[in-house]
Amino acid sequence: MTHPTMDKNRKWVPGFGAMLLILLSHTTSALEVPLDPKVLEGLPQPPTITLQSPKDYIFDPRENIVIHCEAKGKPHPSFSWTRNGTHFDVEKDSKVLMKPGSGTLVIDISGEKAEAYEGTYQCTAHNEHGTAVSNNIVIRQSRSPLWSKERNEAIVVQMGVSLVLQCRPPAGLPPPVIFWMDNNFQRLPLDKRVSQALNGDLYFSNVLPEDNRNDYICYARFPHTQTIQQKQPISVTVLDMEAMNETVAALYNVTDFYSDSPEGERRPGFMTPLGITSTKMVLRGETLELECIADGLPTPEISWQKDGGELPSSRMSFYNFKKTLKVSDVNEADAGDYRCTATNKLGTAQHVIKVSVKAAPFWVSAPRNLILAPNETGILTCRVNGEPKPKISWFVNGVPIENAPEDHSRKVDDDTVILSFVKTGSSAVYQCNASNEFGYLLANAFVNVLAEAPRVLTPPNGVYQVITNNPALLHCASFGSPIPTITWFKDSQTSVKNGDPYVIHENGTLEIHVAQPLHSGKYTCIASNNLGLKENHVYLEVKEPTRILKQPEYKDVQRGMSAVFECKVKHDPSLIPTVIWLKDNGELPDDERFDVDGDSLTIRDVTDEDEGTYTCIQNTTLDQDSASAMLTVVEPTPTPPIVYGNPDPPTDLEITDQAERSVQLTWTPGDEHNSPTQKFLIQYEDLLHQPGVWINLTDTPGTSTTVQLNLSPYVYYSFRVLALNGVGYSRPSQPSSQYRTNPSAPDENPSDVQGVGTQPGNLVISWTPLTGFLANGPGLEYKVLWRQKDVEEDWSSKTVANVSQFIVSGTPTYVPYEIKVQAINDYGSGPEPEVVIGYSGEDLPLSAPDSVQVMVHNSTLAEVHWEPVSLQSVRGKLQGYKVYFRRIRGLHETQEDTEQQEQVLTFSGNRSEGRLPGLQPYSLYNLTVRVLNIKGEGPASPSKTFETPEGVPGPPSFLNVINPGLDSLTLEWGPPMNNNGRLAGYTLKYQPVNTTNELGPVKVINFLANETTITLGNLNSSMLYKFYMSAKTIKGSGPIITEEAFTAMDTTVPNRQVDIATQGWFIGLMCAIALLILVLLIVCFIKRNKGGKYPVKEKEDAHQDPEIQPMKEDDGTFGEYRSMESDTEDHKPLKGSRTPSNGTVRRDESDDSLVDYGEGGDGQFNEDGSFIGQYSGKKEKDTHEGNESSEAPSPVNAMNSFV
Repeated sequence: MTHPTMDKNRKWVPGFGAMLLILLSHTTSALEVPLDPKVLEGLPQPPTITLQSPKDYIFDPRENIVIHCEAKGKPHPSFSWTRNGTHFDVEKDSKVLMKPGSGTLVIDISGEKAEAYEGTYQCTAHNEHGTAVSNNIVIRQSRSPLWSKERNEAIVVQMGVSLVLQCRPPAGLPPPVIFWMDNNFQRLPLDKRVSQALNGDLYFSNVLPEDNRNDYICYARFPHTQTIQQKQPISVTVLDMEAMNETVAALYNVTDFYSDSPEGERRPGFMTPLGITSTKMVLRGETLELECIADGLPTPEISWQKDGGELPSSRMSFYNFKKTLKVSDVNEADAGDYRCTATNKLGTAQHVIKVSVKAAPFWVSAPRNLILAPNETGILTCRVNGEPKPKISWFVNGVPIENAPEDHSRKVDDDTVILSFVKTGSSAVYQCNASNEFGYLLANAFVNVLAEAPRVLTPPNGVYQVITNNPALLHCASFGSPIPTITWFKDSQTSVKNGDPYVIHENGTLEIHVAQPLHSGKYTCIASNNLGLKENHVYLEVKEPTRILKQPEYKDVQRGMSAVFECKVKHDPSLIPTVIWLKDNGELPDDERFDVDGDSLTIRDVTDEDEGTYTCIQNTTLDQDSASAMLTVVEPTPTPPIVYGNPDPPTDLEITDQAERSVQLTWTPGDEHNSPTQKFLIQYEDLLHQPGVWINLTDTPGTSTTVQLNLSPYVYYSFRVLALNGVGYSRPSQPSSQYRTNPSAPDENPSDVQGVGTQPGNLVISWTPLTGFLANGPGLEYKVLWRQKDVEEDWSSKTVANVSQFIVSGTPTYVPYEIKVQAINDYGSGPEPEVVIGYSGEDLPLSAPDSVQVMVHNSTLAEVHWEPVSLQSVRGKLQGYKVYFRRIRGLHETQEDTEQQEQVLTFSGNRSEGRLPGLQPYSLYNLTVRVLNIKGEGPASPSKTFETPEGVPGPPSFLNVINPGLDSLTLEWGPPMNNNGRLAGYTLKYQPVNTTNELGPVKVINFLANETTITLGNLNSSMLYKFYMSAKTIKGSGPIITEEAFTAMDTTVPNRQVDIATQGWFIGLMCAIALLILVLLIVCFIKRNKGGKYPVKEKEDAHQDPEIQPMKEDDGTFGEYRSMESDTEDHKPLKGSRTPSNGTVRRDESDDSLVDYGEGGDGQFNEDGSFIGQYSGKKEKDTHEGNESSEAPSPVNAMNSFV
């Protein structure tokens, strides 16, 4: 294949994904283009293709064609296209749309012939700095042609022979996927005897009777259109020659027809490929597919080998029951002879496939983008390989380099372009095209000539942390044109040079091979070129390694007991370790018996499954350490009864990690005496301030044996530890060695600072003193500072000791002061104290409220207003105002009410009004107002009097009923205790109350103010009356007073609780009810007797047929016939009574016979032969009475039946 060019007479075949690299400074140094968008944003840049469609683009005619072409550059590039080597004017074709800001084409082929847009397309991206081009993109329409019409002849084949069913699908684009199915769309089963070849044909190594079928159908599925074509069904008939031979032998009497071997068995032979050898060519990077299908009976087995070499097992796989060998990602070493061998019990067959590997061009080193400074030299290299060797062509901005404008600084040497002493404005995009008969490669690489001052891309003030004795890498990524020179400084002073222990890499990174704590500090990197310099600061922290000091110990533990593994670690104080426990290098079982607490692992109630290796891993963010121990579970041994006791005191107290304000205390626990330690209590003794007194400092869980203790300055510490278990505390441990903390200035100031004046002219400043523990050193004193607020004056101060207050004298009355109290000792002052606002002493207010006014709202409520006093005259904190008021007398009275006491209401805050509730109507009042502060009250305002209007009077003082008669009652009442005005009279309302407590009509009588008695006549006798009496003024009636009374003579019954049993109406009602019940009982009794049953003999006697009487036993004559009319009413028997002795009953005397009450005429007999049948009776009779007893019912039964 010829290499592509950009002129119209030759074909261009490009393709590449660009990689960015800058080659600077005499062709010896390279600088990567920074990926930081903020850096790239301000740089001019030639176009770079960032996205393009594949070289071979097969489109679905049902969808739009989308040809991608995206590029970047500064300024943003413009786009154009060629089709089949000529300019493609996108704007003239309404079906073609180019996306804004992009070169991507969208072609709408709906309603159009898709073939019209097939062809070879190429995209060009251009800006003022150069031109980049895309691959040649071949656009083809997917096709799924129909199967050519053919008629498949039925195939008849002898059992055991081989068979090939050809598929030969139509050539589609892309090629179809082949599979065989039957008429029911079920895939035909494939095995080592029946297989489908790579070309789609169906191979039978030998046929069997089960291969008989008439629906062998080959299907072709075309991927792009998702359509499926099918071949005409093929019919296969397999002849069973054994059965045919038996028939022939019998017919011709042939006994030696068969051979020694079973019929049809044969050695293997190859159905494909044919012959002894074949060839196969494959391209580098593709997948090699080799196929061998053999016939034979029995079915042969297939095996593969490579002559003179091994099969590439990592890239090799077998398919189709080992008939197909696939090798992925082929390379030159895969060329050679591949031998497939077919084997059955009769022999073997072999075929050799000679594989050759060719290669389309592939990159060894693609050209990379260059950023050069003016007068620098750069090199573009385009190193490719392929088989056969590719031809390399160079282009500039899409034009063959030999046709481009002449540039004396440019020299082309086969696969290399050398650019010497480049000039500003010579930026361009170079294309390298490498092609052979199997394909091509195209790469765009721009040369951007820039002059840029250095920039440091590594983030500033970064912190690098490493563990001691490990390498440290401090980065200083930079960008500039020319390439910046990197220099390093430590702590902004010492210059860092190449050499032990430092190495400065070409990219600016500073490496310390073996970091030590002395290497910690601040490092500065400086990037400089001839256009300027830029510096950046980073910090290195070298940490202490993490080490396990106390490793887990191997343990033999009895089953059912507990096992404890400890894992004590020492680490850098700034790194917080996390502990992970493993069992047999896996996670701990999810079992609540496993308890990880701090640095220990406890396994309770150990079982055999717990046996194994336990590993403790102590991790920090920078390193880790681990240790392991084995747990062995043994049989339990009889143990004596468990005796619990107090734990033994801890031993071996050790103070480590000593710092100014903290230490670490470590100890060894004593014997727990069968009760686990719950906690350890740490106490201290201050040998300087409180010798002999042990004070609780802190406690720690019982599984811990170390604790970090925070200490105070100026204390002579001695520590001891007590252990606590379920029984109690141990004895204290022996004291630790003494640890003295140095004195220092106080850490805090006194608390609860206040400033309050106790009397006029002073200010008492008080505070809560520091305890001796907080003094932090000797000579504790307090510096008291004060000054008047909002006044330009300096602070006054006084230093005092051993006191908690200070009195400032001669202060103005009640003014604000700013107050501070600071703790100081011999080693300095405490922190700057906070300012507190206090007030000097108060005095009594000077002024009285002015302009006192009273507004009377109603007879019981008034509102008082006053003019507030000035705040200066209050001479203290205003608490509010007090209103003093007293009732002088009623308006209808002439003399003052001396018994009335003065009332006081206090109104908090700076008020100017207040309400006076609960006043007495029609009265004269006097009031004064005073201002109030904490010290007391000020002078009273001028006295103010006011009157309350009339109100409604109170209730009459009493209401009595006297002299009750049968039809009259006399009432008398007294005037109200409080008239609340001029009394206008009284109102009396009364009404009767009947026996059901219902109220009758109300009658109203009005009286003058001087009337206090009335006799009411024409009342009903023995009637209860209710009376309502109220007094009234011009404002209306006041509350009522009530009374009740009967008109009966007995005046001793004042209430309505009357004995109802003595009332005449009740006695009459009860008599009427008793009479009614008696009548009902009689009616029921009679009705009951009518419906009673009789004994059988009485039934026969009482109900003889009046027409046919039985013969008498004594004379055999007929019984007497009596008509119903012959009897009279006077002879009727009582209903329910027994019949007369003659055994006859008159029909007209009683209609209530058993016949009348019976339900049917058929008689029934009981087990003893007695007749229990009943006779049909009248329909209107109650049928349920026919089964009752024939005896006369009692009154109770009569009542029950009545109900």
